[in-house]
Amino acid sequence: MNWNLSDVKVVVPIGGEATRLRPLTIETSKATVRLLNRPLIEFPIAELASQGLKEFIFGVKGYINYKSLFDTFKEGVGFSARHRIKPRVHFKYQPRVDSVGNADSVRINMEYYRIEEPVLVIQGDNIFRMDVRKALEYHDEREAMMTIVLKKSDDVREFGVADLDKDMLIKRFVEKPKRPEDAPSNLINTGIYILSPEIRKVFRSNEMTEMLKQGKMDFGNDVIPFLIKKGYPVYGYVTDDLWFDVGTPDRYLDAMLTLLKELPDREIEGIRIDKEKRIFVQGTSPDSIRRRNVIRNKYRKGKISIEGNVLIGRHCQINEGTHIENSSIDNFTILGRGVKVIGSSVMDRVFIGDGAVIENSVIGRHVEIRSTQGKPVKVVNSVIGDDVVIMGGVELTGSKVYPHKIINEGSKMNDTVLT
Repeated sequence: MNWNLSDVKVVVPIGGEATRLRPLTIETSKATVRLLNRPLIEFPIAELASQGLKEFIFGVKGYINYKSLFDTFKEGVGFSARHRIKPRVHFKYQPRVDSVGNADSVRINMEYYRIEEPVLVIQGDNIFRMDVRKALEYHDEREAMMTIVLKKSDDVREFGVADLDKDMLIKRFVEKPKRPEDAPSNLINTGIYILSPEIRKVFRSNEMTEMLKQGKMDFGNDVIPFLIKKGYPVYGYVTDDLWFDVGTPDRYLDAMLTLLKELPDREIEGIRIDKEKRIFVQGTSPDSIRRRNVIRNKYRKGKISIEGNVLIGRHCQINEGTHIENSSIDNFTILGRGVKVIGSSVMDRVFIGDGAVIENSVIGRHVEIRSTQGKPVKVVNSVIGDDVVIMGGVELTGSKVYPHKIINEGSKMNDTVLT
């Protein structure tokens, strides 16, 4: 390679409305939905920055995506300080040009920022582990126009699927096969791409210009099949490393449980309160350390029960008789007496009253659950949007509640979507 990792530019196209993750994404970009008490996109960016990549371009389209990303990360100073990255990373943003697909976002930013180096494309709802240097060397050795990172999967229905020849060249690419027999292999597209700078010339070609006029500039549906058809070298790079598409609530919880189980302690950013178990409480200030000590003492005295892999954020208050199991509790959350939180993500500044049961669910930010021992609330297999108020005696099963709703006392909902 005649360039360094710090030369490689990372483009993150974030232009969709993330409908599959609703209601969590109604007022928040999917990239900044909180997972393990931080924005989701922070995981892959920290992974890449730790390997030496320094320049990240958010290919944002639309107000919510831009506002969420810029308000969270700005130019990258705070992110670099928190993760102790020197020299710091730089975050840039797509100019105010609406893209017509994720490939168009890459095209726009390669032109605007005059990129003459290899480009690594990642998705805003992916979490992964990958040796970037190894993948880039693979791309370089094959003189590829594009390299697609692939992963074996038993379920290929919602992904692009690649058919490779013996030299790992992609012969055929099928986007989201409708039937299992339509899939040419079990190698799915992770949405991680390495692009040679020469692709700028391809983007400028007459055929691609015509595709752009027709609004067809999605990698999976349009650009990858076009490159293969035209004989450009598009290679597959198969990884066995950790990778998640956090595109649905079920996958969100799956990623949360796996990361709680497997992430190294330093990446959890919390202190264990039991040396034998993965039970972490976050916080470094004197006030948050005091709160952690209160939780630790209640745990050791058996006043609260914590099982499995659990992350508790800063300044949380957990009252007696509460049971937490395989879950994440975000900052400034209050759990009343006798609360049960199992296999769930509770985001920041949530209040959950006495006797509530939260199971296999995602509770959005600033939610208020007014449960009492006499009128307990039960939320199972559900997703609650931000700033929702749930009154006493409510039972929600398999339901989605959009932001700012009030669920009246005693309501019982099954497979309901409240928009």
